[in-house]
Amino acid sequence: MKAKEKKYWGNLLDRSTINNTIVTNILKTEFGQITAENSMTWEATEPSKGIFSFSLADPIVNFAKSNGKLLRGHALVWHAQLPAWMTVINNRTILTNAVETHITTVMSRWKGDIYAWDVCNEILNEDGTLRNSPFSKYIGENFVSIAFTAARKADPNAKLYINDYNLDSVSSAKVLSIVNLVKNWRLAGVSIDGIGSSTHLSAGLGAGVQAALTYLATAGVEVAITELDIANAGPTDYSNVVKACLAVSQCVGITSWGVRDSDSFAFNNGLMYDANGNKKPAYDAALAALS
Repeated sequence: MKAKEKKYWGNLLDRSTINNTIVTNILKTEFGQITAENSMTWEATEPSKGIFSFSLADPIVNFAKSNGKLLRGHALVWHAQLPAWMTVINNRTILTNAVETHITTVMSRWKGDIYAWDVCNEILNEDGTLRNSPFSKYIGENFVSIAFTAARKADPNAKLYINDYNLDSVSSAKVLSIVNLVKNWRLAGVSIDGIGSSTHLSAGLGAGVQAALTYLATAGVEVAITELDIANAGPTDYSNVVKACLAVSQCVGITSWGVRDSDSFAFNNGLMYDANGNKKPAYDAALAALS
């Protein structure tokens, strides 16, 4: 990827895989960036209000640093994996303070170590409207500005992303909406540097990714494929996705959402390695597309 002037091809590491030598050896030799799948979420890092725990994430950060890998942080503001204490807050001021404190504390922990953060994750419905969450319900759309402002202050050098899934079709309402929203937020001074497209694909949909990435980049930001898996891991689909990122200058890299099929949350045989860590035809297709 670096030979093609991209920053990385990355992959996951988390509590369930960090002690698996098959996974870690593949990460060391084949991938240039690490993302913690669940160990940096709100539930994992602030399980009780004001009481932070980094015992799950620190080993992942240390692995990446000791092996010369870039790091992406995932995810700061997300409707999922919230601790119980967060779900009962129904006051705008209290929730705003919680968001600011959480982002400041978590990002400060690894300031300078994490290249990019998914600041706001999966905040849109399929029709492009804001998802109903504690953040949108009690703060309103301004929670986005609050989150990104806190993130920029916590680590001025980190790339700050809005990340979402189903951004794979250029004609979808969600894609059109996120571009318009990011443009408007940036005009209002919100420090958004990138749009992450999760790219959890059904079989046969790889061909649409280039057009979607091209349109996402019209928001004036960099773009990245952040959680790649493709049902059944078709070689043509993998080739198309790689070529899509290569063709869009603003696409900085690809992150696979798991090393082996057995590590995938999707259980769709959508990754480049089988359960034993053997390379599948998708790997060969991706490598060929990079050649």
